[in-house]
Amino acid sequence: MTWRDRSKLSLLRERRAAANDGHRVAAVLIEESRSQPTRPLGPQVHRAWPFGPAVRENTVWIVVGLALGPAVVLGLGRFAYALLLPPMRAELHWSLTTAGAVNSANALGYLAGALGTAALARRYGARRSFLAGFGVTVASLLATAASDDTVVLLGLRTLAGVSGAVTFIAGAGLVAQVARGTTAHRAAMLLGIYFAGGGAGIVISGLSVPAVLAVTASATGWQWGWVLLGGLGAVALVPAWLAARASHEPPPPPHHDRRWPARHFVALFVSYGLFGAGYIAYMTFVVAFLRDGAAGTGEITAFWVVLGTASILGNFCWARPIGRFRGGRGASMVLAAIAAGAILPLVSRSAPVAMASAVLFGGSFLAVVTSVTAVARRSLAAHHWTPAIAALTVAFAVGQCVGPVLTGVLSEGPAGLRIGLGVSAGLLVAAALTMLGQRNLKAHPETTVTPADVWVAD
Repeated sequence: MTWRDRSKLSLLRERRAAANDGHRVAAVLIEESRSQPTRPLGPQVHRAWPFGPAVRENTVWIVVGLALGPAVVLGLGRFAYALLLPPMRAELHWSLTTAGAVNSANALGYLAGALGTAALARRYGARRSFLAGFGVTVASLLATAASDDTVVLLGLRTLAGVSGAVTFIAGAGLVAQVARGTTAHRAAMLLGIYFAGGGAGIVISGLSVPAVLAVTASATGWQWGWVLLGGLGAVALVPAWLAARASHEPPPPPHHDRRWPARHFVALFVSYGLFGAGYIAYMTFVVAFLRDGAAGTGEITAFWVVLGTASILGNFCWARPIGRFRGGRGASMVLAAIAAGAILPLVSRSAPVAMASAVLFGGSFLAVVTSVTAVARRSLAAHHWTPAIAALTVAFAVGQCVGPVLTGVLSEGPAGLRIGLGVSAGLLVAAALTMLGQRNLKAHPETTVTPADVWVAD
């Protein structure tokens, strides 16, 4: 055997020995990994909140904190207007057209905020935008109590709409980032928690505003109602601030892929706009409609609380269908349930029918937002989520601008609010049918299910 052959043989023996050592090390590592509890992979939390290590389980607490955004800007800042509208109409001598215009001003501000949120989030970050909008909304609620001038109130409602849209959209982007890399069911659940915040705000306002109106003078009761709403918003700002600090910023779009493919979502846009017009007309005037039918304060309070509670629970009930059905089918099912709920008060104003309407409508209307967001999230890259949500919210806000004014004008006729609420129900039916035209798009790689996600699927 030559020297060269002996060198090759020695090198071969060394490689075999190293390979055997490597196999032994790998076997030890595999055995150790089997003895450890299985942990899911997924996005990690920026900070631990409200306690414990930075692990995936705390994402639910972060989303709960962020959900205070919709609770304040929607539940208190927008929907509670329906509870304060009867005394405001009586004391400020508003017509139904004026009452609808004031809420349309809020919707117009919401439209303006939706148009500018994506740019604000790119410049200042989603977390700062979320908190700034939150603070401005609270300030506008408190300021609304300080004036009885209709023009000033129109401006304040517009400002609340602008800041509310910024908070709502930026918060949705943060929640979508928290849900990144999870299963469709878990993502729908997290989004459902966030949007259920609006329902929590409805419940809180339904329990507190009528009580304030009952113990204050009729001339100033509506003003104390706005003070109450602003104070509740100020309290909620603290945990929302902690949750925003604990969340991750959505990734910035790359230079080569800044525009999201909106042309593939035409049916989603149109349906969402019709929903915005139909649902806000119901939410604005249904309390006045029931009062015209001799419903008392206790019945109105119960109706509002049932509607808000149903909206919270409904998000979780709809989470599995939303996660299972592709394209616009899941959202269409939700819209059909809302339309049925909107039709019921036109059939009868009795208390049982009103409560059934509250359950059907309340249990579904926030789930529409969840389902529409889920369609965008499944179909787009993560850096497109916030601008896509903002663009869809623009379509939604356009509908909101039209709905209250259209309903108010139609309701000035001899048929009263019945014809306005009938148009509302018709718009919701049209939204459900249009949503069926949204085709299923290929899931984006970032939203597909990984083996570790199965651990938290149910």
